[in-house]
Amino acid sequence: MSPDRPPVGALFRRFRDRLAVEGPHRLGGPGGHTGHGPKVTPAPGAGVARTDAGARQAGLAPQPPRDVEPAERPRRRGGRGGGEQLNVPPAEFTSYYGRPILKAPVWKWDIAAYLFTGGLAAGSSLLAAGGQLTGRPALRRAGRLTSLAAVTASTFFLIHDLGRPSRFHHMLRVAKLTSPMSVGTWILATFGPAAGVAAVAEAAPRLPERGLLGLGRKLLPPAGNAAGLVAAVAAPALATYTGVLLADTAVPSWHEAYPELPTIFAGSALASGAGVGLLAAPTGEAGPARRLAVAGAALELWGSHRVETRMGLLSEPYTVGTAGKLLRAGRALTAAGVVGALVGRRSRALSALSGGALLAASVCTRFGIFHGGVASARDPKYTVVPQRERAQQRESQEPDVSGPGAGPNGG
Repeated sequence: MSPDRPPVGALFRRFRDRLAVEGPHRLGGPGGHTGHGPKVTPAPGAGVARTDAGARQAGLAPQPPRDVEPAERPRRRGGRGGGEQLNVPPAEFTSYYGRPILKAPVWKWDIAAYLFTGGLAAGSSLLAAGGQLTGRPALRRAGRLTSLAAVTASTFFLIHDLGRPSRFHHMLRVAKLTSPMSVGTWILATFGPAAGVAAVAEAAPRLPERGLLGLGRKLLPPAGNAAGLVAAVAAPALATYTGVLLADTAVPSWHEAYPELPTIFAGSALASGAGVGLLAAPTGEAGPARRLAVAGAALELWGSHRVETRMGLLSEPYTVGTAGKLLRAGRALTAAGVVGALVGRRSRALSALSGGALLAASVCTRFGIFHGGVASARDPKYTVVPQRERAQQRESQEPDVSGPGAGPNGG
């Protein structure tokens, strides 16, 4: 820069002073001097228009109005601060390369079968206790034998899923009340021996009357009665803990259905036990089985209806695909089984058909709940969309803290 040239700041101040005196005409704006015609000199102090009226008089483009109060800036979401809200469209749910956000359960059909056989064992033990307390030996015998067979199958399916029998044994080394799996292992370990003793006691009449086996013939019936009652006391926990186990996972449609899953599994267990009684006991002894069928069907149908209607988007996996077909079949078979049980009070064939329908309904319900949860874990929308809805709901419930005194300095 030449030392004789005035500094930039002085030039700018000189330009600003001339602009305040001569107005925008100095720059050749509308109505200014262009070299043709007389030069019009504005009144001193006209300067840049400060109002809309002044802009029109000077022939300038409209300026932001200075003679009215400025409009209030829109507040940011959540009401905090005074920044402008960014008009960014909400992003659609997605995941990397379309992969699921959650890892789908690695459980296979053996866990679904474990859910069914555990419920069947619990329902059959309750049926056996009812036959024992009301003096119905055929009903008691059918319930005890089925309960032992079912709990044995349930233990096999669980160990098969764990991979090694030693893992089931290792789970008995600790008792953790906050872990449904640990609690369920202890429930199964308590229920299994009791159901076994009660079932073995049914063989007492076939033992000889003398000798060591004769002593067993005398001791087994009272021991079986006590063991049967112990199994019946543990049966509700065995029937419902699997529902708590599924709801304790991160699988969306299982976790959100935590109030209904234990109810569904309890109803399914009662219905399956009633099916055993209707199949195996004569019509004269099937009264407790019919009442058990009505109670179980009511719980199961109510719970299934809730999971398909209450949870919004997370109810969808229970209504479409394999899960939807199984649950619809389960509801139809449950209704048919209850109607047949009530109508066929004197028909052995109709009672047996009703019992088979109730057992099939329990299978469909357990497998339908299982497939519905797995489907919700595989599709990322069942994870992302409910999370965003919950976040938006929390934001809408936050108090508006903007306004005078909300800033960091109280301004």
